[in-house]
Amino acid sequence: MPLTEPYDDHLPQEDPVARDGAVGDPDDNVVTRTSGAPSPATPGDGPAIEPEPTLPEPVRQRIVALTAAVLPTLPGDEVPVPLRRVAKFAPNRRARLGAPAIAAQLTADPLFRQRVTARVLADAGDLGAAVVEGTAPAAADPVEVAALAYLARPRGWRELIDASGAAVRAEADSAVVAELVREAEQRATRAEHDRAVARVEAEKLRDELARVREELGQLREESRQLSRTLRETQARERKATELLATERGRAARASADVDAELRRARARLAEAEAAAGVARASAKEARSVDDARLWLLLETIGQAAVGLRRELALDPVDKLPADFVADAFADQPGTTPAGPAARARDTDDPARLDQLLALPRAHLVVDGYNVTKRGFGEMSLEQQRKRLITGLGGIAAQTGDEVTVVFDGAERMHGLPPAPRGVRVLFSRKGETADELIRRLVRAEPAGRPVVVVSSDREVADGVRRHGAYPLGADSLLRRLARS
Repeated sequence: MPLTEPYDDHLPQEDPVARDGAVGDPDDNVVTRTSGAPSPATPGDGPAIEPEPTLPEPVRQRIVALTAAVLPTLPGDEVPVPLRRVAKFAPNRRARLGAPAIAAQLTADPLFRQRVTARVLADAGDLGAAVVEGTAPAAADPVEVAALAYLARPRGWRELIDASGAAVRAEADSAVVAELVREAEQRATRAEHDRAVARVEAEKLRDELARVREELGQLREESRQLSRTLRETQARERKATELLATERGRAARASADVDAELRRARARLAEAEAAAGVARASAKEARSVDDARLWLLLETIGQAAVGLRRELALDPVDKLPADFVADAFADQPGTTPAGPAARARDTDDPARLDQLLALPRAHLVVDGYNVTKRGFGEMSLEQQRKRLITGLGGIAAQTGDEVTVVFDGAERMHGLPPAPRGVRVLFSRKGETADELIRRLVRAEPAGRPVVVVSSDREVADGVRRHGAYPLGADSLLRRLARS
């Protein structure tokens, strides 16, 4: 059947002033106008707003459950923003998780409460209609009546809630009293049963006491015998403990001696392993150096033999050396023509440098600053290094030989440009001169490989000559660079 709008003493009643554009909100005790300046409310403008009543917990839970049940049926624009997410919850979670938000919105938003009330009353049927009229059937559930009265808020709804609360409290008190009576009866029954059991147990305990007393006499006799045995055993145990302590001391001393000897053996083993590792590393490094020198020497000898054969262009011979000796004895002795005198080569002659660089696998070692300060000392050190390295790159490209230029490291400059292909640039370490590094390079080469050292320092020349190198003056390289 159709329901009339429930009365709500918290909603403003429509009057001519409201139709003209003013809306009153009794909960806020403020009147808001749609046009014109706002007018503050005064105590005499309307009735005072009574505070919300304190609801019994069952009534509050029922109100939340009713609101949660109808919340998804409301149009989206009628659901307040804080409850739109709650409306999407599952039915079993909506009332449990959204209870605080639903209760707060019902208290703060009378319009939302009125929309919820219309649907709840429609579902409540006759009971809802009776609550709206301000009466409640005597057989109705007081919790349901109080929940509907809170939502519908007809005239006298607070009395309905108070009456329902009193009924709920009375029902709760009755339930508590009934529970107390039931517990008292149960305790009395248990007490009677416990008394009967206690009587039976007392008889059993008296019989058991007599048997225990008899056994106690036997145990006392056995205890005396066991005490004598225990004293004898303890005496033997003390003697065994003393012997055990003596043996443990001996074993501890022996173990300490063994541990000390083991530590000494491990230390000696560690030292031997370290020495063996160093020896292996040294042997491996020496073997690598020897292998490199041997390979380089064999490569030099092979290329020298091939170059010599190509340069001499020797044809196959049909006579052996002994045949020439026999011919010499057959001929009449005569005057041997003098051969051309060997032309001496000056150490500063660039032709001598070209001859040495033409040897297979030749290694050209240059005393850097000795050459640059003699040839173009007016330049800065950086320009001297750059000019010499560039010229040596041209010689390396023309001859294909290995070229190494050595500078003193004390004047090394950062940012040195990359060396040309085939040119190795070295700087002596701190506390070492370029002359010492040159002699070390010469000593590292295998015997038989042609090593050409360019330096006008006589000490350098004498030192490298003793190790089989060919010393040349700085002018030979300068002339060779000028010719290039």
